[in-house]
Amino acid sequence: MRSILILFFLVSITLNAQQKIQLLFLGDVMGHDSQINSARINETGEYDYYSCFQYIKDDIKAADIAIANLEVTLAGPPHKGYPQFSSPDTLADALVDAGVDALVMANNHCIDRRRQGLERSIQILDTKEIPRTGVFKDSIDRIVHNPLIIEKKGFRLAILNYTYGTNGIKVTPPNIVNYIDTALMSKDIALAKTMEVDKAIVFLHWGWEYNLSPNSEQKQLTQFLWQKGIDIIIGSHPHVVQPMKWVKNENQNQLVVYSLGNFISNQRTAPRDGGVMAMVELTKEGDSTYISNADYQLTWVHTPIENGKKKFYVLPADRYKNAYWPDTTARERMNEYIKEAGQVFKNNINIPKRNFQIPLLAIKRKEIDTVQIKAPKKI
Repeated sequence: MRSILILFFLVSITLNAQQKIQLLFLGDVMGHDSQINSARINETGEYDYYSCFQYIKDDIKAADIAIANLEVTLAGPPHKGYPQFSSPDTLADALVDAGVDALVMANNHCIDRRRQGLERSIQILDTKEIPRTGVFKDSIDRIVHNPLIIEKKGFRLAILNYTYGTNGIKVTPPNIVNYIDTALMSKDIALAKTMEVDKAIVFLHWGWEYNLSPNSEQKQLTQFLWQKGIDIIIGSHPHVVQPMKWVKNENQNQLVVYSLGNFISNQRTAPRDGGVMAMVELTKEGDSTYISNADYQLTWVHTPIENGKKKFYVLPADRYKNAYWPDTTARERMNEYIKEAGQVFKNNINIPKRNFQIPLLAIKRKEIDTVQIKAPKKI
């Protein structure tokens, strides 16, 4: 009897010492002209993006930390989309309202509006107290925000972010953009390890656009970063999803998501009209922090015409795949996207689709925003 009590006591101590945190990674947040026009409130000069994320926000908020790739500048007017993006500042407000906790900014569009655009983007995010990394006003700003340190639920995480390029636009000194450079990345990783972090996470803007498979450079960089002790690598840029790999054995516990695809955009050519949210659970036991779970959830951008205006809604795709829609063409296209992404993710290693226990939802009115979505359970 005594041995049973002692065992129970030891198990209780172990369980109490164990901490968990759920991380969520979102793909490219873009701002094409039609998105800007959709968000414009009449002729007031104000913009409202909140409705874009109303169906996905509960899923995002179910995570402890959510991070997205901001692939536009917040450079102020004139607000424009491709090829040199500048979105209204309220896009950032809507992302925060939806549950996004931090933004990575190093991508090929980060200096579309040159020095003024980069510095204003930084200023807006800092004023709104939105954590960010990847681009910097100057060397002092880089010291402060590289790596970005996020602390929550007893975890201390370092976020690093790099891009393959900036569409041929040169960075104006003293501005700094983190480019993919193994020597630079090695120094940053070594620095992060001195900052008593539980995990360092690297976001890379890499790969070939619209390619459903990682290229050789992506694979080589993954091996390089894994050898440097980076256990979580999150990719963006192709604007389509690419496979995910979680290698877990006695000697290795490391993960890469090659591409998350588009989170929100006006790219409608299949399969650019959807993306994926990758969820990674970390567990801490004593001095050890490790990946303990990983899965994914598909998203799809619905663009109905309401009151003569094109709208944008990010939908949790599997939640609607069997629902009744007045717009059967849109539903059919979303289901096609689910199949397309499923073909890509057949190449996943140890990262399954998240299993939602949800009731069948029906869209009973023409406006999709009449449907209420239940928040999913945490991982």
